[in-house]
Amino acid sequence: MSDKYRRVAYYPGCALEGTGHAYNRSTKEVGKSLGLDLVELRNWNCCGAMEVKNVDPKLQTYLSARNLAIAEDMGFDTVMAPCNGCYHNLKKAEYELGHDAKAREVVARISTKAGHSAYQAGHVTTIHALDWIKEAIGEEGLKARVRNSLKGLKVANYYGCMYTRPRHIFPEKDQGPGSESSSKPHFMDDLLAAAGAECVEYPLKTACCGGAHTLSDSDTSTKLVLNLLTTAEACGADVIATECPTCHSGLEMHQVRAEKVFGHATKVKILYFTQLLGMALGLSARRVGVPENLSNASDLLRARGLG
Repeated sequence: MSDKYRRVAYYPGCALEGTGHAYNRSTKEVGKSLGLDLVELRNWNCCGAMEVKNVDPKLQTYLSARNLAIAEDMGFDTVMAPCNGCYHNLKKAEYELGHDAKAREVVARISTKAGHSAYQAGHVTTIHALDWIKEAIGEEGLKARVRNSLKGLKVANYYGCMYTRPRHIFPEKDQGPGSESSSKPHFMDDLLAAAGAECVEYPLKTACCGGAHTLSDSDTSTKLVLNLLTTAEACGADVIATECPTCHSGLEMHQVRAEKVFGHATKVKILYFTQLLGMALGLSARRVGVPENLSNASDLLRARGLG
C-alpha cells in the first residue's frame, strides 16, 4: 500500500458526466468507502477525446495539457482518470510534451492566448482508477475490507484497447513484478479476485470493442462486441467487468442491437469493476449505480446475495 495515492486530483472527463455516470458514482463511493480522497479538478475541460485529433492532434495535446496544468496549480503531482480515453490522452500529452518540440511550441502558444502558463512535462503523473486502488489499498487491504464477498461470481475482465496502447506512452507498465502488463493486464483481475470473484481466463481482454466506429459503422461495432460477449460466455463468465465508459456503453448497447439486428442473444451482464468492488465492500447496488446500467444484472446479483 502507498500513501501517495490516498489523496489525488480527480479528472472525471466528459463521459463520466454523461453516459458513464454510474462509473463516476461508483468510483466516488468506492473511494469514500476505502478512505481515499478524490479532489475534482477545478474548471477542467474535455481531454480532446477522439474527434479533436482529426482536426489537429496538437490541439488535443493542449487540451489534455491544460488539465495537467490545473492539477499542478492545485498542488497535486498525481491525477486519476478512470476513463480509458482520458487516461490515454493525458498520458499521450505527457509523452509528446517530453519528446516533441512542435507539441511544446503549440501548447505554449495556445496557453499564452488562453492566459495561463504552459504545462511542463514531468510535473504531474496520470494514473488510472485501477492504479489508484491497487497502489493505495492493494489486494490484502481490500480483502480485509470485504463485507460481502463476490464468491461464486465468474467474471471476465475487459480492459479495452486504450488502456495499454500504444505501449510507449505507458512507461510504468512492463517493469517487472508488481507492475501492470501491457500484453496481459491483470490489475482488475487482482482487485476483483481479492474481493472474492472467480476471474475466468479471458483471451479478448484487450481487444477493441469498436467504440470509435459506433456512429460511422454500427454493424462493425456490433460484430466486435458480439465477439466479446460470446467469448466471455464461452469462458463461463456471468459478468464482464469494465473500466472504461465507452467500452461499457458499447457492450451494453450493442448487446441489445446484436439481438435485434442479428438475432443473436447473449445473457452475460456488464458491470463496472467499481460497482462490483463497491458491493463487495458492503455498498448497495443502488448506491453504486447498478440500476442506472442498461444491462440488467439485478436477478444475478440477488441470486449471489449482492442485490
